[in-house]
Amino acid sequence: MTATTVDKLVQLKVRRKDSTTGESYWEEFSVPFRTNMNVISALMEIQKNPVNAKGEKVRSVAWEYNCLEEVCGACSMRINGKVRQACSTLVDRLEQPITLEPMDTFPVEKDLVVDRSRMFNALQKIKGWVPIDGTYGLGSGPLISADHQQEAYKYSTCMTCGCCLEACPNVNSGSPFIGPQAMGQVKYFNMHPTGSLQKNERLEVVIGEEGIANCGSSQNCVQVCPKGIPLTTAIAELNRDGNRYALWSWLKK
Repeated sequence: MTATTVDKLVQLKVRRKDSTTGESYWEEFSVPFRTNMNVISALMEIQKNPVNAKGEKVRSVAWEYNCLEEVCGACSMRINGKVRQACSTLVDRLEQPITLEPMDTFPVEKDLVVDRSRMFNALQKIKGWVPIDGTYGLGSGPLISADHQQEAYKYSTCMTCGCCLEACPNVNSGSPFIGPQAMGQVKYFNMHPTGSLQKNERLEVVIGEEGIANCGSSQNCVQVCPKGIPLTTAIAELNRDGNRYALWSWLKK
């Protein structure tokens, strides 16, 4: 490591909040730069020595992380105004000072930590699982073609990170829309031979007030998804499937 690299500092500006009911405020930090440093590494430097840019000893910044390899989705935050994963965002590709903010779509618990319960609640609403009895061996599962597997795999990579909900203008306190993440998982589980047994129950959510009618087709979700999941494709196909199901339900009455 060269002397220039050792002496280089990373300037961070963090939007903080001491509690769920507290007021937000900004605090600046300077941490030593390292080659290939990501935002998580910078936050860890603050954690080791929580001193702000004024030289004052402060409380360490709170944030969530787990896998550190863009799999768990826990470290989602707004970095320089764009929602992304802190573990895969390299410091030397960012304009400084680097601003770190919690996602606004979710209730802020402390600093950069948010409550993503609405996403897990949405998975319950759409029955985001494959129903099996579980009390005895079921033998080999149903065969799925390679092409079908490839399509389904894209949706299976969803890590419930919240980026798509943060970017979606229709996910807010004034709209009941459960968001693109849940829509993508409806598509995923309806593709599964066993999961499709609950297809109509999921489509009930799709055509309900929390469903696709409140999607404004901004396509922000697919632009920010860290996994490149084709969410807009899923939404378009669910719109078709939902309309067919609604018509079938009406004719059946």
